[in-house]
Amino acid sequence: MNRGGSIAFDEYGRPFIILKDEESKSRLTGIEAHKSHILAAKSVANILKTSLGPKGLDKMMQSPDGDLTITNDGATILDMMDVDHQIAKLMVQLSKSQDDEIGDGTTGVVVLAGALLEHAEQLLDRGIHPIRVADGYEMAAKVAVEELNRISETFGVNLKESEPLVKLAMTTLGSKIVNRCHRQMAEIAVNAIMAVADLDRKDVDFELIKIESKVGGKLEDTMLVKGVIVDKDMSHPQMPKLVKDAKMAILTCPFEPPKPKTKHKLDVKSVEDYKKLREYEVKKFEDMVQSVKDKGANLVICQWGFDDEANHLLLQKELPAVRWVGGPEIELIAIATGGRIVPRFEELTPEKLGSAGIVRELNFGTTKERMLVIEECKNSRAVTIFIRGGNKMIVEEAKRSLHDALCVIRNIVRDNRVVYGGGAPEIACSLAVSKAADKISTLEQYAVRAFSEALESIPLALAENSGQAPIHTLADVKSRQVKEKNPRLGIDCLLKGTNDMKEQNVIETLTAKKQQLLLATQLVRMILKIDDIRAPNEM
Repeated sequence: MNRGGSIAFDEYGRPFIILKDEESKSRLTGIEAHKSHILAAKSVANILKTSLGPKGLDKMMQSPDGDLTITNDGATILDMMDVDHQIAKLMVQLSKSQDDEIGDGTTGVVVLAGALLEHAEQLLDRGIHPIRVADGYEMAAKVAVEELNRISETFGVNLKESEPLVKLAMTTLGSKIVNRCHRQMAEIAVNAIMAVADLDRKDVDFELIKIESKVGGKLEDTMLVKGVIVDKDMSHPQMPKLVKDAKMAILTCPFEPPKPKTKHKLDVKSVEDYKKLREYEVKKFEDMVQSVKDKGANLVICQWGFDDEANHLLLQKELPAVRWVGGPEIELIAIATGGRIVPRFEELTPEKLGSAGIVRELNFGTTKERMLVIEECKNSRAVTIFIRGGNKMIVEEAKRSLHDALCVIRNIVRDNRVVYGGGAPEIACSLAVSKAADKISTLEQYAVRAFSEALESIPLALAENSGQAPIHTLADVKSRQVKEKNPRLGIDCLLKGTNDMKEQNVIETLTAKKQQLLLATQLVRMILKIDDIRAPNEM
């Protein structure tokens, strides 16, 4: 294909061609650009719509190198999708923002943004300017947030009374693959957050919660360890598998005799020289081991390795050791045990030792795999969730699900207001926004009404995914909310016989709902303001 071009010369007189690629670019302007954007956003939203709610379907994705992922977590699906369209990429970022900020509601936020753009398209077709639509949406979002504040209820966060928090976590896990051991997973998430939460500051330090996983066993074997799990074992199989009242030397220097680090070389010309050198190395290493023991340490955690000879000497000197412990793990061990990371042997002092009640090795049945568990730590707030599962896909999905549950419990510690799920808050907000639209005399009233209709896309999708007649179910719940003045009525996805989400214990944090509304509205405004796009032609 000849694109045309011109010849230029570099400073050495060598010719090169400057290609004109104008012909290979397509340019969309005005209403055509808006239509293209909205189509791309709708396509992404429609893919995710079927994954919404407790009966939502999972997606299977294959990475370029053949790895399979099965999930219904919106952020993960979009992250793994290979999207080319610029607006579709914005939808991916929208879901990621919700995941980073809140950790839950990643599917809902994309479905809502898609619905808002779909309704905006009808308004654009009627000749309403995009900015007027965006302004109307912002007015409607304010009304919706005020309604959310009005219908929200205060939720008691009590470290001693964990049952309400478990119910909240169960709502998040209801749509996940782990709902086979629903309650157990919810309790693990709640106990992990409660162990590290600072209720005075209303904050949770996620750095103190580590999630470890090992393929094998059942999901039910997942457990919470009040301490740290490291995917390592004792460096020598004959070292003790259990160390009580452990005093740990945490080293980031190699635990072996010093090597000459100069450019000079050492010639060993006879057997005697070799023996002398070996005796010197053994003596040096014995001194190192003795100095560590003299400081009171009865266990060594080393970031680097040591050779088999050093390993054997450690066994002889009865000093158990763990080698090749990674950077993040060694930091977590230091935080948990109250120890200091020591970069040089000379700097080791008794005050820098970490302490733990028990350090033991975990064995896994027939797989012969071992892990190290450090419990009863000085700083007992550090915890580890240890996930088991039949295969890699289940373990990875359980990890994502527990992350969502942890984020939700963290959010309730930060802001203890909740709304009831199942599409109930969206229906209540839709009714409030619709009422507000009647009081607006300007052109924005059309956009406000469109926002009200777009909010209904969430309960419609929930009803559809649960196998119910969507429009009939929504109309019924909507009329009941008006008649009974009960904003807790939502879609009965699990067919429990009641639409009152308070009775079903379907609880969502107010923070997540507000963030969903605001993020979706901001993204839609941004997309509506773009009226010129230039992109490579689809080949």
